[in-house]
Amino acid sequence: MIEPVIWTNIILGVVQGLTEFLPVSSSGHLILAREFFGFSGEMDLTFDALLHFATATAIVVYFRKDIYSLLKALFNLPSKVLKKIEIDTTDNMVIALMVGTIPAVILGLLLEDLMETAFRNPMLIAYTLLAGSAVMFFAEKRKGLFPNMPLGWKKGLVLGMFQSLALIPGMSRSGMTISGGMLTGMSRAKSARFGFLLGIPILLGAGAKKALELGLGEVDILGVASAFVVGLLVIHFLLKFLRSHTLYVFIFYRVILAVGIFIIL
Repeated sequence: MIEPVIWTNIILGVVQGLTEFLPVSSSGHLILAREFFGFSGEMDLTFDALLHFATATAIVVYFRKDIYSLLKALFNLPSKVLKKIEIDTTDNMVIALMVGTIPAVILGLLLEDLMETAFRNPMLIAYTLLAGSAVMFFAEKRKGLFPNMPLGWKKGLVLGMFQSLALIPGMSRSGMTISGGMLTGMSRAKSARFGFLLGIPILLGAGAKKALELGLGEVDILGVASAFVVGLLVIHFLLKFLRSHTLYVFIFYRVILAVGIFIIL
């Protein structure tokens, strides 16, 4: 017979896999799932980080060919700069991703204590769900607001700042990066792809840090595996969905969820 704690971890893994890539906030949903279903434990933060690690691994597997090309470009970039060889689109993508990682790293270190305490509040999540919805709605209405921003360090910095908003549970990393991409002239699908790649260092780093600090237990593996498998499926679905659909369905869901939290709490 499977122990209840194992089912709990599997459920949380599925929740993470579903919501990491959909613009609805995975961290917010994990906190809400624990609140409403009574899932709790001393290693909540560690397990959440490991679930993020699992979905980051799903990104690596799904975009493995892109990542290989980016790593090759990264290796060759210094020599190109020294020899004053013109850099190409892949090189600019590397630069954008490197610069885009910086804001979330800095803010993550500065806000670590708040992220582990005050930010894990269901009522706060209700407000941030609405705030994130407002950002996404604005992006839909004003997409291409800055259409002439080329791919490079400036665009990377802008999208990195959007990603850093998702350090607050409820905002949604994918929702913010997709919105930022749309405002700077990218399509929804391309914005999502960039956002997925941008999240790899942050998600892998946070998961690895917590795993090294407290270790990975036997029970945790099932939750991590479920997050990985579901995450792969959701990446494929979302990229296909965004080629022909808007963000409004996710905005509607976020608003309904926020209203539900206000009513229940």
